[in-house]
Amino acid sequence: MINSIEQYLSELKKELSGSDRATIQDALADAEEYLRTALDVAANDKARLSEAESLAPIIEKYGQPREVALAYKEIEARTPPAFGRAAAKDIKPPVPAPPLPTTPISPPAPADTRPLLLRFFGVFTEPRAWGSFFYMLFTMFTGIVFFTWAVTGLSLSAGLLVLIIGIPIFALFLMSVRGIALVEGRLIEALVGVRMPRRPLFTRKDIGFWQKIKNIFAERQTWTALVYLLFQMPLGIVYFTVIVTLIGAGLSLIFWPIIAASSGLPLWVDITYEYYITSWLIPIWIILGALLLTATMHLVKYGARLHAAFAKVMLVRE
Repeated sequence: MINSIEQYLSELKKELSGSDRATIQDALADAEEYLRTALDVAANDKARLSEAESLAPIIEKYGQPREVALAYKEIEARTPPAFGRAAAKDIKPPVPAPPLPTTPISPPAPADTRPLLLRFFGVFTEPRAWGSFFYMLFTMFTGIVFFTWAVTGLSLSAGLLVLIIGIPIFALFLMSVRGIALVEGRLIEALVGVRMPRRPLFTRKDIGFWQKIKNIFAERQTWTALVYLLFQMPLGIVYFTVIVTLIGAGLSLIFWPIIAASSGLPLWVDITYEYYITSWLIPIWIILGALLLTATMHLVKYGARLHAAFAKVMLVRE
């Protein structure tokens, strides 16, 4: 018998072992919110019952940890995170889930049997590759916003910490950091296709104001999210510079030889000599440019996955 909400959450986390960290965080947040809200209502109606006695009918309605865990695994298998196809409301089980089979709900994705050349150039037809491209390209601009907000908030909070009002203001700033981290996670999931949290962490309403502030300061995710916001700008600058440089080089290899040959301009000029291109070299330059652009898309695709893995470590609760 489950005697407390903490015990239920512990068992649910154990049942979800092996699942994605973001899925576990969402499942625990959903369960805690449902159980605590229902327990508060039950406590008002039947004040003489113990917590264990009040929890029993609530858990019966919501589902045992194993049932809820299997329901989450089923939903996750049916709604992969690519481009946000799984809405947040689809994850929370509104009714107790029946026992589910332990075999995989969906078969594993079939291996790509296309020829190597087709797979290499087929990256231009992959929506996830383009989503990763736009995410990596605009990371510099979001990074500037994140960095500015983080530095401004830290500076303002540090100046006010000598006053009693400084602590609540600092706590509000840290709450905004967690909110920004949630938005960033949704952006990563929508564009890169890596599962990230879809709802904020549950905040208890039955504790005092100062205890809430203490919980914010004690949460590891609060500080790692702040570090993430500070690192986003330098990383974004690197991403933007590399992508723009490689794309510019690839487009130059494709179009400049044609322009130079058709207009009689030199391909390039050094201090003492002008170099003109011969017509038989133009296809080679075009092929090199196409290879560079394609390699850049692959680099962007896998670079975005690495960045998403870094974001998951910093923004998702262990």
